[in-house]
Amino acid sequence: MADLTVSVLPGIEGVSASDWDGCGDGPDPFTSHRFLLALERSGSVGKRTGWLPSHLVARLGGVVVGVAPAYLKTHSQGEYIFDHAWADAYMRAGGQYYPKLQSAVPFTPATGPRLLAREPAIRSALLQAMQRLTEQAGLSSAHVTFCTAAERRLGEAAGWLGRTTTQYHWENRGYGSFEDFLGDLSSRKRKAIRKERERAQGFGGTIRRLTGDDIRPAHWDAFWTFYQDTGSRKWGRPYLTRAFFDQLHETMRDDVLLVLAERDGKPVAGALNLIGRDTLFGRYWGCIEDHPFLHFELCYYQAIDWAIGRGLARVEAGAQGEHKLARGYMPSEIHSLHWVGDPGFRAALADYLADEGAVVGDDMAETAAFGPFRRKQAGSEASGPDGF
Repeated sequence: MADLTVSVLPGIEGVSASDWDGCGDGPDPFTSHRFLLALERSGSVGKRTGWLPSHLVARLGGVVVGVAPAYLKTHSQGEYIFDHAWADAYMRAGGQYYPKLQSAVPFTPATGPRLLAREPAIRSALLQAMQRLTEQAGLSSAHVTFCTAAERRLGEAAGWLGRTTTQYHWENRGYGSFEDFLGDLSSRKRKAIRKERERAQGFGGTIRRLTGDDIRPAHWDAFWTFYQDTGSRKWGRPYLTRAFFDQLHETMRDDVLLVLAERDGKPVAGALNLIGRDTLFGRYWGCIEDHPFLHFELCYYQAIDWAIGRGLARVEAGAQGEHKLARGYMPSEIHSLHWVGDPGFRAALADYLADEGAVVGDDMAETAAFGPFRRKQAGSEASGPDGF
């Protein structure tokens, strides 16, 4: 590995799509060259937005053997692994927390590989390069968020701090249909979901699932309206530009599942999903009309039904939301890595993360006990009050 070099690129166009996507076992849709390029070309990321591309590229003998999406950040928005309190504590102690180095997919709380390389030694080299860049540039810290469990273990072995947070994911247990999934639930939960779906589907229109060439420009116009409404209410302003959705259509429409509710031929609500190798990733939702349970139908139940039909292993429906539990989405560990140069601050964070991890673990166990699945499935022969 003596010939291995790692460089920093100010834009993903500095490396070819074939070189980038050829690293590792193949990227998920979010770490693909075309997705990251769409973010940059559309102006969704860049100096203006506080996400300055600083991608790492490892070469061995001139050949690209590893890459990592990375950004210099001047804030902590759009990350979903929250470190605002860390920044506040660091700055109150007299330090400068921003800029920081963030290896992530902007605005995307979806787990996937961040160190794209076939060899563990190259993944380690990418982590070491992030650490060196942090030290040489005088940055406070480096962060690898929504990484895989294997990447977390690799980072912790190299001295990075690991962090555990939680999302709610739906797992396919070999279901042949949505009814098979419902059959795994307690009677009360099964009836509740059927009633929700009946109410939602009775909104007075039709629900369509579109992908590939079935998605037309008018559909994106409608979804942009939905996205703006949700974005302005949740974040103050939408993260993504209108041009991003045009780029997504141009290069990734086969990776998109768009679920639309239409009334009188007009879209009134929609959910946008990205299709991975074995996972359907729910990303955005919005509406211009309020109808009972339509959000749950478009975002959760339609996603489950479609994933079962395609034989996908899971559905990830984004960050937060304990309301997902009653709808079959169970708590799942989310991993991240953090490198802090200041020894005192690092020690304080290590203590904090140890305490936080214990609380998260206890909370996940407690929450899972209230899941909708029949008690027998969890190992008990007795069905209990929520069973048959």
